[in-house]
Amino acid sequence: MKRVRVYLDSSATTRPRPEVVELVERMLKEGWGNPSSIHYWGERAALELEKARYRVASLIKATSPDSIIFTSGGTEADNLAIFGVVYQYRQPQHVIISAVEHPAVENPVAFLEKQGWEVTRLPVNRQGIVNPEDLLAALKENTVLVSIIYGQSEIGTLQPISTLARITKQHSNAIFHTDAVQVVGRLPVDVEELGVDLLSLSGHKFYGIQGAGALYVKPGVKLLPLLHGGGQESELRGGTQPLPAIVALGLAAEMAEKNMEEEIKRISQLRDYLIDSLEKRCSFLSLTGDRQRRLPHHASFLIRHPNQSLTGRQMVRLLSQRGIGISAGSACSSGKIVPSRVLLALGYSPQEAVRGIRISLDCYTTQSEIDYTVKAIETIMTSYGEG
Repeated sequence: MKRVRVYLDSSATTRPRPEVVELVERMLKEGWGNPSSIHYWGERAALELEKARYRVASLIKATSPDSIIFTSGGTEADNLAIFGVVYQYRQPQHVIISAVEHPAVENPVAFLEKQGWEVTRLPVNRQGIVNPEDLLAALKENTVLVSIIYGQSEIGTLQPISTLARITKQHSNAIFHTDAVQVVGRLPVDVEELGVDLLSLSGHKFYGIQGAGALYVKPGVKLLPLLHGGGQESELRGGTQPLPAIVALGLAAEMAEKNMEEEIKRISQLRDYLIDSLEKRCSFLSLTGDRQRRLPHHASFLIRHPNQSLTGRQMVRLLSQRGIGISAGSACSSGKIVPSRVLLALGYSPQEAVRGIRISLDCYTTQSEIDYTVKAIETIMTSYGEG
């Protein structure tokens, strides 16, 4: 008998589209030239590189494809945004982030803090949303960077980025960056309407492959490179570009733009069906994050089972035994037996903050898979005992 396999962890990584896999295979066979070389093979590779750049720019409505700087993924894009700004200053200045940033932002900023930089972490409400008035109050004359995550990977909450960017621009000279890794390819993004200076994205979050992301750099914004080398990527990211991963990102971007409206409708309906079903059948689960201002593919819950040993990590293991893949909080920190920093920021206790789970859908998810998962969670909850 074939074992059931239900993948519900697409916020960690998505399954690449078949068209993307086919293109990557073709590039590995035929498009292996170095884009910096000026012979036939290099020029052919360079053409594919720039086609991908145009496709990514189109997805986020960037007016200039040259504003797209390819990176190895979201983490490098975040690091380039942060250090590319702050390393222009000889003396430590002031940086503002939210209390619910991804580790790819929180950890670099914590490193700066140890170097003497002043850091303000804006609090969030119970749903994980930053109050724009708190940002206004935090801005100082020496604030050089504001970085606020767009869609929170652990609880799914969407921040009012356009409002926050506007406040930053009206009341300071700071550069505004957003980590939009969970949003790009899932929701419409227009960098001009958002008013951001820098925006990070990653291809494997919307059906590309791992190994390629990008940083949008608004024309006129100055950055210093993290990687010094052959001057690739407008001299902001040295090193030969990983062409198969980048063209995969480009095709995934084009397909996301084409299918956006239909996929948002279908996946958000499945997400709501999942949330409603679990709330109805599993009384020991409560939704975390904002119900309305939420990523379309994302559902997250707190386990309130009386048996305290039923943590988020334990639920992941028990569901994995049933062929279901979910995550315990952020995929990047799920291996640590520590309270979730994000849930703590929302006001949950340390005992509660180890009991979060995340279920994230993709374009392949079916209602029957949702039904199977809900039944499995219900079975675990009712059979686990009170400890």
